Amino acid sequence: MSFPGSAARRLAVALLVWSACAPASPPRAGVATRVVSLSPAFTELLFAIGAGSRVVGRTRWCDYPPAALDVPSVGDGLAPNVEAVAARNPDLVVLYAASANATAEARFADLGIPTVTLTMDRLADVPAAARRLGALTGQDARADSLAAWFAAEVDSARRHVSPAPRRRLLLLTWDQPPVVIGAGSFQHELVSLAGATNVFADLPEPSAQVTIETIAARDPDFVLLMTGGREPDWAERPEWRAVRAVRERRFIRVEGTAFARPSLRALDAVRTLRAALVGEP
Repeated sequence: MSFPGSAARRLAVALLVWSACAPASPPRAGVATRVVSLSPAFTELLFAIGAGSRVVGRTRWCDYPPAALDVPSVGDGLAPNVEAVAARNPDLVVLYAASANATAEARFADLGIPTVTLTMDRLADVPAAARRLGALTGQDARADSLAAWFAAEVDSARRHVSPAPRRRLLLLTWDQPPVVIGAGSFQHELVSLAGATNVFADLPEPSAQVTIETIAARDPDFVLLMTGGREPDWAERPEWRAVRAVRERRFIRVEGTAFARPSLRALDAVRTLRAALVGEP
């Protein structure tokens, strides 16, 4: 697979073009002007489509783009602090579609605060969410353009995946009990685009709890560490020695938020993973 240039650099160029061609204008009547974003992925999208100045609240995990850090934090995005969100006087709250947010969504309705609930599990959710947020914030044209650009980039990447033998990876998000990434997650898609195979690709869920014995039976070539840094403490525990890749310290590390959330930077995450795979036996 070949990615000419950096996806982030091409995205930056696209954003600059839109900044020049679509000067700022007063928001249309009925569009949101005070948005609280309760997901890092949504915050990133809001800034990308030109609605960053309307974001008045974020989660403590919303750290990209750097300008997002200037927005007041309201705490966590799942089961959020409704009072903290309401204190920002939002005219729109963007929630991730999860059962943990159902109570908060009902309370916002009682307070008369409009909400939108979006799914962000797969790469296909990125352009869909961008278009929805663009419509809600009056940034339709820019959102539509970026959504089309991203979909085309992902389609191109899929067409150019190398047919060479694929390394088999374990995507572990928690160690006790083990929680792994399944085919329902964008991270599974990133691994596939990088030319590797998720050993739990048969699981349809974004993530699932499994046993160490099941992991050992799947015998992954490598364990993908999505937080970078040194080897994890759990790798020293005796029960994990049943997994050959752990026993032989066969870890691949990726760092940065591009791999941690579905975003317009997805193909940069693919490039990072491909680079980490290069030279591994």
